Amino acid sequence: MKRSNAPIFWLLFGAGGMLSALLGSALVFITGLAVPLGWPLPADLMSHARMAALAQHWAGKAFLFTVISLFAWHAAHRIFHSLHDLGLRTGWVARLACYGSALAITLTSAGALLSLGL
Repeated sequence: MKRSNAPIFWLLFGAGGMLSALLGSALVFITGLAVPLGWPLPADLMSHARMAALAQHWAGKAFLFTVISLFAWHAAHRIFHSLHDLGLRTGWVARLACYGSALAITLTSAGALLSLGL
């Protein structure tokens, strides 16, 4: 039987899907409605100083990296299989574009978070 790397991508897809189901709508509500409109959260909740402090703390870095990377892998896997469902060819070019972009987002977010210092 030929070995496959598909379980790795399905694991990242499942983890990203679970995380987006649990946190996605709350993040959209907080960052898109509650804080900009000032209800029920204070407007300075997402000030630059607070967000910089979050991104510089090791737990904040871990949280941000996890959310960004798993959301990217979930989206890449969903887009790849949606292309297949639409009847488009899902050869190595589509695979490279989808999963390569998720890898690029993951590496860029890791580099950006690590550049903020510990």
